[in-house]
Amino acid sequence: MADYSFGGTDEENAELKKLNAEVLEDPDSFENWEKLVRAAESLEGGLNRNSSPQSIVATRDIYDRFLAKFPLLFGYWKKYADLEFSIAGTEAAELVYERGVASITNSVDLWTNYCSFKVETSHDPDVIRELFERGATCVGLDFLAHPFWDKYLEFEERVEAQDKIFAILDRVVHIPMHQYARYFERYRHLAQHRPLQELLPTDMLSQFRADIENEGPATVQAGGQQVKAERGELETEREMRTRIDNFHLEIFSRTQTETTKRWTYESEIKRPYFHVTDLDESQLVNWRKYLDFEEVEGDYARTQFLYERCLVTCAYYDEFWLRYARWMLAQSNKEEEVRHIYQRASMLYAPISRPAVRLHYAYFEEMCERVELAKDLHQAVLINLPGHIETIVSLANLSRRHGGLEAAIEVYKAQIESPQCDHYAKAALCAEWARLLWKIKGSVEEARKVFQQNAHWYLDSRPFWISYLFFELEQPTSAETEATQYKHIKQVYDDIRRKSQLPPLTIKDLSHYYMVYLLERGTKGSAKEYMTLDREINGPFSVQATMKQKLAEDGREATTQRRMMMENGHPGVEVDEAAIRRGENPYTKYYQQQGEQQLPSDIQVRSFHDLNQGNTDKLRSLNHYVFRRRY
Repeated sequence: MADYSFGGTDEENAELKKLNAEVLEDPDSFENWEKLVRAAESLEGGLNRNSSPQSIVATRDIYDRFLAKFPLLFGYWKKYADLEFSIAGTEAAELVYERGVASITNSVDLWTNYCSFKVETSHDPDVIRELFERGATCVGLDFLAHPFWDKYLEFEERVEAQDKIFAILDRVVHIPMHQYARYFERYRHLAQHRPLQELLPTDMLSQFRADIENEGPATVQAGGQQVKAERGELETEREMRTRIDNFHLEIFSRTQTETTKRWTYESEIKRPYFHVTDLDESQLVNWRKYLDFEEVEGDYARTQFLYERCLVTCAYYDEFWLRYARWMLAQSNKEEEVRHIYQRASMLYAPISRPAVRLHYAYFEEMCERVELAKDLHQAVLINLPGHIETIVSLANLSRRHGGLEAAIEVYKAQIESPQCDHYAKAALCAEWARLLWKIKGSVEEARKVFQQNAHWYLDSRPFWISYLFFELEQPTSAETEATQYKHIKQVYDDIRRKSQLPPLTIKDLSHYYMVYLLERGTKGSAKEYMTLDREINGPFSVQATMKQKLAEDGREATTQRRMMMENGHPGVEVDEAAIRRGENPYTKYYQQQGEQQLPSDIQVRSFHDLNQGNTDKLRSLNHYVFRRRY
């Protein structure tokens, strides 16, 4: 990239190189992208068809990359189209507009600008009208679509197509929108001068005429008497227009009612366009309520359109993509539409660091009997997130459903043996492997063997030991087998207390489960064991003999007791200079005592930021995962 020239002066080229490097370093920074685009736009004082080829190519490349990253920015599509018009003319600009409306199909502003551009650059009314009709299909139902409809009416006025104007208004007066009343007044005024056959469908006109004829002669006042007179064609038409006008007023009343229903939600939308910044919770709540409303109303077209509007503003919120897909799946014969929703979300908006949308996409494809594609979707996530537990478990279950138990076990084995899968994930996967053998195969002994053979590798894994203990606690027993099961449970619990490297707060929580077991399923001697544990777990540190032994360098309670006497009741940290020289962290036992996650032994003493940056997030997600699986 060092030899690449962006064109322009040396200063402009250097600035663009610097800004481009910043974008490459942090491609998710919208601010960096904006700076790069602005710098490209200002090359050589503003690009035109006489600008240097290097500047033109560089600017196009920057715009293309920027809009591939943020395709919902309608304003930049407009700027790009204007730029292409100044560089290469009408056809190039039109191609950009087409790319824009394909990327953000429901942008009123972009469609209005595109149609305005077409009106100014084309002399074929049919071609222009066809584009307006495409736009009407995409944005005509928008609550704020009046700029588009105004532009469409303006075009038909320019070509003096009065019949087309009335036809457009006849569509608009049925749409709940911000300026519905203005359109209706114009529609009602034009209706007075249009032929009857344009005002209503033929069947309704025939019905109105038949009703008038069935009423018989009209009654008129003649002097002091009322006389019945046959209606002439003029009187009949006048009566029909009166009834048609009343019919139109009913349309207005319905549109007014529907607009009022939606006004509450529309007035709360503060940001109807896309931006990378987060939305306020109140905005998210309003979108949820608005979608609830339209779904209850039951109009498919309006509900789908509202979802599309919502997913411009809330493009980075997985919940709305999943909700849209679920709603669409509930409609009949909409599998392809559901697939399109998942593809858009997966490829453009949902970051792979949040794989929920992709996993649901995989389940959908599995439902459609495209199993290999479902597996490929899982593998695509694991390429970018090696060791992601939820994805691996999902892939194993998918393999089991279509290939049997051994296929699922092979998935776990392959991931546990993979060098890309970290220590924390492997521990959780071992527990899932054992759970599979227990729950699916029904082999308690094989599951127990997996736990026993791997326990020494994962002494610091919360998911592993939590799963191991609950596995033993949940085994069914009887009076004859309870003693044997007690030995298994006690062995696991003793390993947790004496051998594991779990934080004391985790050990305390697990101890409480074991103590409940002693009370509910224990024998005569269980009360003594319970009270001993109660003292050790819930008592003050001064009486926690096992914890003192674990904190002492030599494993003796007396060593910790001596330090407590020297430090006024606090065990402090016993510093071993030789251990520090070996690269061991002197604060490990302190963190352990305080109930915090101890640091890996192979980490040198560095800043707290360096020490905690990676492991804290992993541990938090693992803990959340295992308790969610459990409860």
